[in-house]
Amino acid sequence: MKIPGLKAASLLLITLLSTTIVVQAQNYEAVKELARRRVPWLSSSLIFKTIPSQDGKDVFELSSNNNKIEISASGANAAAEGLGWYLKYYCKRSMSHSGDNLSSVPKLPIVPQKVRIVSPYPYRYALNYCTISYSMSFYRWTDWERELDWMALNGVNLVLAPVGMEAVWQNTLRKIGYTDQETKEFIAGPAFGAWWLMGNLEGWGGPVSQELIDQQAELQRNIVKRMKTLGIEPVMHGFYGMVPTTLKTKMDIKVIDQGKWAGGFTRPDFLMTSDPSFNKVAGIYYEEMKKLYGNDLHYFGGDPFHEGGSSKGVDLPSSSRTIQKAMQDHYPGSTWVLQGWQSNPATQLLEGLDKKKTLVIELFGENTNNWEQRHGYDGTPFVWSNVSNFGEKNGIYGKLQRFADEVYRARQSPYGTFLSGIGIIPEGIYNNPVAFDLMLELGWHKDQVDVKQWINGYQKYRYGKSNPVLEKAWQLLLETAYSSPEIYQEGPSESIFCARPGTAIKTVSSWGTRKRNYDVAKFKEAVKLFASVFSEFKGSETYQADRIDFVRQVLANNGDVVYQDMIDAIKAKNKEQFTASSSVFLQMIRQQDSLLNNNRYFTLNRWLQQAVDFGSTPADQKNALKNAKIQVTYWGPDTNPKTDLHEYAHKEWGGLLGSLYLSRWQKFREEQLARMTNPDVQTPDYFEMEKVWADSKEMYVPKSLSERDLDALIRRILFSRE
Repeated sequence: MKIPGLKAASLLLITLLSTTIVVQAQNYEAVKELARRRVPWLSSSLIFKTIPSQDGKDVFELSSNNNKIEISASGANAAAEGLGWYLKYYCKRSMSHSGDNLSSVPKLPIVPQKVRIVSPYPYRYALNYCTISYSMSFYRWTDWERELDWMALNGVNLVLAPVGMEAVWQNTLRKIGYTDQETKEFIAGPAFGAWWLMGNLEGWGGPVSQELIDQQAELQRNIVKRMKTLGIEPVMHGFYGMVPTTLKTKMDIKVIDQGKWAGGFTRPDFLMTSDPSFNKVAGIYYEEMKKLYGNDLHYFGGDPFHEGGSSKGVDLPSSSRTIQKAMQDHYPGSTWVLQGWQSNPATQLLEGLDKKKTLVIELFGENTNNWEQRHGYDGTPFVWSNVSNFGEKNGIYGKLQRFADEVYRARQSPYGTFLSGIGIIPEGIYNNPVAFDLMLELGWHKDQVDVKQWINGYQKYRYGKSNPVLEKAWQLLLETAYSSPEIYQEGPSESIFCARPGTAIKTVSSWGTRKRNYDVAKFKEAVKLFASVFSEFKGSETYQADRIDFVRQVLANNGDVVYQDMIDAIKAKNKEQFTASSSVFLQMIRQQDSLLNNNRYFTLNRWLQQAVDFGSTPADQKNALKNAKIQVTYWGPDTNPKTDLHEYAHKEWGGLLGSLYLSRWQKFREEQLARMTNPDVQTPDYFEMEKVWADSKEMYVPKSLSERDLDALIRRILFSRE
């Protein structure tokens, strides 16, 4: 006898039972392995359990039971965040990009009452295309493994990961008639891959070798595999119409010339989506992606017409529809992740999209409110993020309270239903760890956060403990460099020491600022307080890193004053005054170099050694080293002395200050002294100096000071000019 609906009911029951079995079967082995890697002293005391999500939202619970710490979570990512939460707020321990505080605790802290935390958002996002090149150009697996551990502990579950795209493009172009040599002329070098993928340039920094292409493909396989076990989804690089400028010579196709990008680079072409070849090339690209990295991919990035690319003659709604359809044809149900930057994505481009399969990353939240002005990107799910750092430039900076206020405001706004997450999207991540910690933690707060209160917990887990002096110092930091003025600013205020010398320097890089939008005297007072507790925190790696960084900022601020003294002397043609002020200025650069060489996070050598270690052959090592040096100096191209990109990624680092920067300012001093008696003196060729420096093999191994000498140097910096 057949009972109506029985078959359907049975299937539903089987499905539910299967789902339950899958959930119960989660043993969070990847999170256990993370604990064994980073906090082995804690790993044996952890018990992981599975609980249901709350209305589809990630959740974790913390409790103590028989001297064990129970972490119950709705998935691996929530479990890792739970582990990070316990480490931060009970053990007073944490990881960062500028030092770790992960030593064992004398006694395992208990959780007195069960803690339950639910994320209000489906997405906690991380990384900018530029981060991949400014911070991670030369990452190997050990670096990525650490990066993913840090992300997991901070609850990140969606990460831009366009590593290994060289192999996808090589295999794609092979199938449409390219030789490997022709392909390598298209692919950018290891320090410039981000701008190649964004359609800004081709070939610069190359050629790459087959060994490097294979190495990066293997690296990406490891990255994707580890992400999956930690509950993190990779955002791969999709096909959005970018093709080599040489393709039109090989195929009868319709393309749009994308013109020039910053500095004078020729952009790759845009293949018209109405051309039959579009689906052919896209199909090959995605099939090669599957062969290399599998079918279990659900998010794809890629922005047509990025930063001024030409869309003249393009039917934007139709084009975006075709681009998205190609993704869906090969990866059904996937999401197109677009950058909310400048005028991107265009309103007309959004019109052609299935909004349910689209996600916009609002990049510049610390300065703009595009999510509001564009009405929730016309009803498209979006992630509120901030850049905060451009070019991995040094500088204490971060509009911390604005982060908290704007996320809360967006959530409470009429567009709150489209707010699907929070994220960090810095161009460089080796700076200002407090900004990243706060931003990612906002992904687990439903209420508005008062940063003045939050910072008390931060400093305890950052350094392992706190005291009243340190607390006062951090409150002053929040009132100065970490305040939230309603002023447009692209990243931290720049250091004059890093500038190409001149008599009217308004910015070090083309789009930066030298202006300090805070009280520098009050900031200096904060740093004095911070440095005064050195003896109590001398064993803390994180305190040591922050002490160096804060003092560096004080000296950089002082440099502005002395630079102006030099310029005043030049205008007055006062040789004696200029001689004195320029001598002080050069001595400041030497002091800064000496200071920063005492901490590996602020040394040029760390970056250069990473580049050399990245290469698997002598040729790759040589090219990676040159890539590393070019990026932090003139950037490119090497035929344009006036390139807008020079100094864009400058670094106030030990080794760079004492070599190129010091040499440039010494040449400036000689020129200005000579010019006071001979106005026809030729201006030094700083561009040539930069190219010669980038071509050298020098590694600039740092020389550290003794603890006594370092302390004396810091005191001289903090108590000078008083």
